[in-house]
Amino acid sequence: MKFSYYILHGFCYLVSLLPLWVLYRISDLLYLILYYLIGYRKKIVRKNLSQAFPEKDEKERTKIEKEFYAFLCDYMVETLKQLSISDKNLKKRMKFEGVAEMVHALDENNKKFGFIYLGHYCNWEWISSLSARIHEIEPNIIGGQIYHPLYNKAFDRLMLKIRSRANGANIPMKETLRYIVKWKKAGQKAIIGFISDQGPKWNSIHHWSEFFHQKTPVFTGTEKIGKQVDALIFYADVKRIKRGYYVCKLSRMVDDVKKYPDFEVTDIYIQLLEQTINQQPAYWLWTHNRWKRTYEEYLKKINEGTLNN
Repeated sequence: MKFSYYILHGFCYLVSLLPLWVLYRISDLLYLILYYLIGYRKKIVRKNLSQAFPEKDEKERTKIEKEFYAFLCDYMVETLKQLSISDKNLKKRMKFEGVAEMVHALDENNKKFGFIYLGHYCNWEWISSLSARIHEIEPNIIGGQIYHPLYNKAFDRLMLKIRSRANGANIPMKETLRYIVKWKKAGQKAIIGFISDQGPKWNSIHHWSEFFHQKTPVFTGTEKIGKQVDALIFYADVKRIKRGYYVCKLSRMVDDVKKYPDFEVTDIYIQLLEQTINQQPAYWLWTHNRWKRTYEEYLKKINEGTLNN
């Protein structure tokens, strides 16, 4: 694994040294291959867009589809660029609004944790640079993000290298609670990003939200852990200004997470994410088979007692 990682890292690092304008030419070529020759997950993308935007005609959905694949290729080369891009250049391209207010809110409310809801939208890898912006204001606060380890160990190690550029903590999803409890016992402040827009497995479904006109199984761990540690809850509204430039606006999502009934905070997040996606729909991860588990199948499995299968 070590040998394959060093080969992979060395190749990707050399590619990352290319100027972004060159990488975008590579992205343009990759788009032609991915969209027209391979048709990567095109059936899933079309199904998702059809279900999410039934009010749009085929021409409108095809436009979003093509823009999405072009963006997906940009996302790939931008992620590689993160291996070598300077902090100054990344800071210019990935801007954040509301960071100081978020950091100061922890002190003002006497809180140890801030949780940020975000999705697989725009360049979510570049958003990991938020840790560096947090440390500029308060070096003693840990900035970090939850991640799902990849099956390929070499690629997993490469992505951890990329996500560690801003010295943020990378927390494996299954170890989230352990990390947070450890920091709580130590009195350590932390601001953590949760990408919460993927679908849980059948036996991990606890709630269904209305998301793009359909019942959708959602992760509820962010809300549940947030209530346990009395975290401040924020939402990251991201926009792509132009190619290679993004703005992430951070704002308080709810006043006091403990005062909300179970799953209501999760529902608020899902509603905000849908609003964000509707503004620039091409920049969400439409290749993910988000609605492969239906509410009807869920009820059937409950009746048959096969939910854990």
